[in-house]
Amino acid sequence: MKIDTICVHGMQKQKEDKTGTINMPIYQTAAYSHSEVDKEDPYGYTRLANPTREAAEELVASLENAKYALSFTSGLAAVSSFLDIFNKGDHIILTEDLYGGVISIINNFTTKNGVLVDFIDTSDINGIKSKIKTNTKAIYIETPTNPMMNVTDIKAVAEIIKDLNIILIVDNTFLTPYFQNPLELGADLVVHSGTKYLSGHNDTLAGFLVTNNNELYEEIKTIRGTRGAPLSPMDSFLIIRGIKTLALRMEKAQQNALLIANWLKNNNKVTKVYYIGLKEHMGYNISKKQSRGFGAMISFEVDSKETAYKILLSTKIIIFAESLGGAESLITYPCENTHKEVDKDSREKRGITDKLIRLSVGIENVNDLIKDLEQAF
Repeated sequence: MKIDTICVHGMQKQKEDKTGTINMPIYQTAAYSHSEVDKEDPYGYTRLANPTREAAEELVASLENAKYALSFTSGLAAVSSFLDIFNKGDHIILTEDLYGGVISIINNFTTKNGVLVDFIDTSDINGIKSKIKTNTKAIYIETPTNPMMNVTDIKAVAEIIKDLNIILIVDNTFLTPYFQNPLELGADLVVHSGTKYLSGHNDTLAGFLVTNNNELYEEIKTIRGTRGAPLSPMDSFLIIRGIKTLALRMEKAQQNALLIANWLKNNNKVTKVYYIGLKEHMGYNISKKQSRGFGAMISFEVDSKETAYKILLSTKIIIFAESLGGAESLITYPCENTHKEVDKDSREKRGITDKLIRLSVGIENVNDLIKDLEQAF
């Protein structure tokens, strides 16, 4: 099946139901009755297994052409769980322009457990090579990054570590499986904030880890079950429902984003536009090589902090809110929202200044969105 068909029909779990339902039922139960005393049933306690959750995981795994997917209560819960596989003295190389919440986890918890980290520009392959040590256990990249839209060549990174017993972790939230499949490019583990495009409606929190590695899957599954952070049945249902329109939403939002990015380029109060679908973007050629699309995330710099404030508080259709990936267009201020917990010097080193705005382009009529931006400017 093609990926847009998988979005609608890729989840097969509902076919086990005897009623003929076309939608996966919500198994809203905490526990299940046992059939025998000395035999383990497939389901016993929802923290460990639930049919609705398994259906959502099956669907996400299908989209990534993977064996396994594990779902979590949020994207950060997913990240926290895989970081638990590392031990004191292990070394991880990370994209410096990560989502602020992940940077906070690394700085406040992972390093306190004795794990050593280096935040670097992972779009520089030689820079990665120079940081690899004998104790390096993982490279964690986000591509494109949040919010500076930097692009890393996934296949090139996979190539330099293929014989080094280092796992490659890729956050694929911005492009989704519809536009990019990191496992096929050599990644070992893929991260999704399911809250964003997979859900697509700003109505649930979810996270996913996807892999083909049996050992990695079993280790993280044990951590999830022990820590108690699996996705709830209701939220699993909402993810399944959201994914049905993933292909349509990604195509429409991307179409809108390209038009808006070009409009922003011609605005005299905009000093720089970061959108990987623009041919002048440094990561454009790599994106063309490793992805089927450019997504709908744009960041842009304006001429002053005052202009940024004016825009953020003046849009009528575009909502000033922190999330992304929903049907609605959202605008946010990374230095005060997504990356507020990162210290100012580190933020500004990454380009996250008080002049930077991030825009998650939705599926509205693009002319209405541009008119809204015009009046806000």
